Amino acid sequence: MSSKNQFGSKIGLIAATVGSAVGLGNVWRFPAEAQENGGAAFLLLYIVCVFLLGIPVMIGEFSLGRGTRANAADAFSKLKPRGNWWLIGLIAISASYIILSFYMVVAGWTLEYMWQSLTGDLYEPVKTAITASGGTVLDIQFASKMHKYIGEDVRPLVMTYIMLLLNLVILLRGIQKGIEKISNILMPMLFALLLIFAFTSLSLPKAVDGLAYFFHPDFSKITAGVAINALGQAFFSLSLGMGILITYSSYFPKSTKLGRTAVTVSLLDLLVAILMGIIIFPAVMSFGLSGHKLSGTTLVFVTLPEVFAQMPYTRLWSTLFFMLLMVAALTSTISLAEVAVAYIKDKLNVTRKKACYIIITPLFFMSSICSLSQGSLSGIKIAGMDIFGFLDTVATNYMLPVAALLTCLFLGWKAPKGFLHKEITNNGTVVSKTYPVIETIIRYIAPILILLIIISNYL
Repeated sequence: MSSKNQFGSKIGLIAATVGSAVGLGNVWRFPAEAQENGGAAFLLLYIVCVFLLGIPVMIGEFSLGRGTRANAADAFSKLKPRGNWWLIGLIAISASYIILSFYMVVAGWTLEYMWQSLTGDLYEPVKTAITASGGTVLDIQFASKMHKYIGEDVRPLVMTYIMLLLNLVILLRGIQKGIEKISNILMPMLFALLLIFAFTSLSLPKAVDGLAYFFHPDFSKITAGVAINALGQAFFSLSLGMGILITYSSYFPKSTKLGRTAVTVSLLDLLVAILMGIIIFPAVMSFGLSGHKLSGTTLVFVTLPEVFAQMPYTRLWSTLFFMLLMVAALTSTISLAEVAVAYIKDKLNVTRKKACYIIITPLFFMSSICSLSQGSLSGIKIAGMDIFGFLDTVATNYMLPVAALLTCLFLGWKAPKGFLHKEITNNGTVVSKTYPVIETIIRYIAPILILLIIISNYL
């Protein structure tokens, strides 16, 4: 493999891989899941799941990618030429591409809100209503703003197209000059913004109450349902089963220590989720919004603007937050797109440039449909859901867990004997006392846990 098709430095490797895992799942899904599942009780279970499921399965996917130097489908067929094992990777690639089609829309929303925060339009009509009418009027006005920025047809499309073009520009520049370089810029920016918001949130009047909710577990709230939800969040936030980790690890130098890299990526991913909790819960407690249901869209586009509207320097804080969200969205979409680009490049034996155009061009249509499903196409329902929600459910609730389950079964039972040990130990040059534990988890524990996620999604 050409050096241009590898990450050029350890820092760049970590930045890109963390960027592929850290995304909207951490920034807006995690706080909503934590609130719905008991706060600190959910956090505790989530941490356990990251270590029990996340790190071992991530190491397994890293082994597939680096060991075969192949895209997410060919990685399986290289190890097992006979049979249709490549279909596991194809499921992951297809799921990632479906997710990409609506993630581009969400990325466009974050760009719209960042712009409207910067110009002040997001807050113009509501500042006068704060002292006179309180939070209820703010709810109505910010919900109206959300409909304006998300539910109309033209505005969201323009922002979605801008994000598509931005992704195309980065992807066209390749691994080192594109993905790695932008990750080296965006990931420090993301963590800096997170820390700024965390320190600000800790200075709010009821920060202690928010922290108590988030860090002081009520063990009576730990149920089987909460455990399954924590498992699903760990699975989703670490990008397991998406083909991303296999694709990115195919760009790892052979000397990369997979165990250390997986632990580093998982801990940084976990840190982002915890920082988001530190940001959100003191804020909603301090401004009397703790009764709000923090569903992802409402949390980001209604509840948090209410918080910013009641803080000094409203436009500054709002602009910085939606910049943070846009960074998370961009790192997510780049990594999702790269999965399909790598596959098409190899499968059709075309240049990277052609592969990028082949992947991005259809998204102008697919993402348009997802965006319009929140507006003029909202009346079209599939299984009782709009097009956006249907694609989200099919890809994240079913295709990803199935891909992850089959990947674990393949690594545990079908991959060549000694392959996993060879990759984890770098051909015996790295001592791995935890290898027997990792192998046991991949062979037995992870498949059972992932199967529980699949079953719970059907119930």
